[in-house]
Amino acid sequence: MKKLNIGLVGTGFMGKAHSLAYAAMPILFWPAPAIPVRKIIVSTDEKRARESAQRFGFEKYSTDIKDIISDTEIDIVDISSTNDNHSKIAVAAAQVGKHIYCEKPMARNVREAKAMYDAVKRSGVTSILGYNYRRTPAIALAKKYIEEGAIGKILNFRGTYLQDWSADPSYPLSWRFQKRIAGSGTLGDIGTHVIDLARYLVGEFLEVNAVTRTIIKNRPIQKKAFDRLGRNENPNSPISKKSKVDVEDEVSFMIKFSNNAIGSIEVSRNALGRNNFITLEIYGEKGSIYFNYERRDELKVCLASDLADKRGFKTIYLGPMHPYGKIFWPIPALGIGFSDIKTIECYEFIKAIVEQKEVSPNFEDGYKISLICESIIKSAENKKWIEIKY
Repeated sequence: MKKLNIGLVGTGFMGKAHSLAYAAMPILFWPAPAIPVRKIIVSTDEKRARESAQRFGFEKYSTDIKDIISDTEIDIVDISSTNDNHSKIAVAAAQVGKHIYCEKPMARNVREAKAMYDAVKRSGVTSILGYNYRRTPAIALAKKYIEEGAIGKILNFRGTYLQDWSADPSYPLSWRFQKRIAGSGTLGDIGTHVIDLARYLVGEFLEVNAVTRTIIKNRPIQKKAFDRLGRNENPNSPISKKSKVDVEDEVSFMIKFSNNAIGSIEVSRNALGRNNFITLEIYGEKGSIYFNYERRDELKVCLASDLADKRGFKTIYLGPMHPYGKIFWPIPALGIGFSDIKTIECYEFIKAIVEQKEVSPNFEDGYKISLICESIIKSAENKKWIEIKY
């Protein structure tokens, strides 16, 4: 069976998630399109690189990204590092003909995203972005219903992505709160997930009208390199010197879609009580769909064709008869986790490489999402509707 050698950049949360996906994919999807071989992992911290190679199952480690780019054995460059590294690594990988698996957001700005997109177009390599929530079986089922015409022409979309991990003002100034590293705040970090889902399920964005704000304007300077997503190692320690947060904590915006649907998206990392609250409501002429990621094995559907005394949202529990169901469940509602949808994402990427086909979301999608995000920020600054110029 064909093998594809992986070079992974990044040893944090997403590095772990990707490593799990490479290990699990051939177990769940058999016969696998190819076997991913965890070849080399890179971190600038040598101790962390060495330990991660052992922990994540890589044959060797390095502290230099050039060891992946120059290695002729490496087929796939996996970018799971901070946002400021995405563009330079992706462009270098594409130039030497390596396929690219990049975590979201694609880049810090449109200029970097365009460079990445142009590089993969020139080289012809396969690219994929880590917008894994669209691989959730319930979302795949919603897509199937929409394409079948079950809810008719889409009229309205409403989405949220709410978390509360940064609501604590004593949480330190990690890279996620610094524009020079992250590019943006809540919008790029989690808002782009909902933008991807809206484009996937409804259609292309035409115009946006947005408001943004930074709720906690200064945070303690972080002493360690890796952020822990809201978990202070010593919450009782005295507050250290603070520095400015220069990205947004919260974003709300309205949307006009190319198919005449309208919609809205609300995103915050300061919503106390919300953990990973991704919700979608899609209203059509013949029915409606509702999804809540915190109950990700359920999809709620209402159809206008139901008799009046039976009309309302019914709950569908995902199981073997639904998208990807035979891979995971012998019976419905046994449950699916975050690592499972990363494994599906890995499968679709590897399959696309082997079959020499496009996979989505790819760098073209990422470039368009970058243009949308730029328009959202511009709209908030100018307090008006902004047309997205693709």
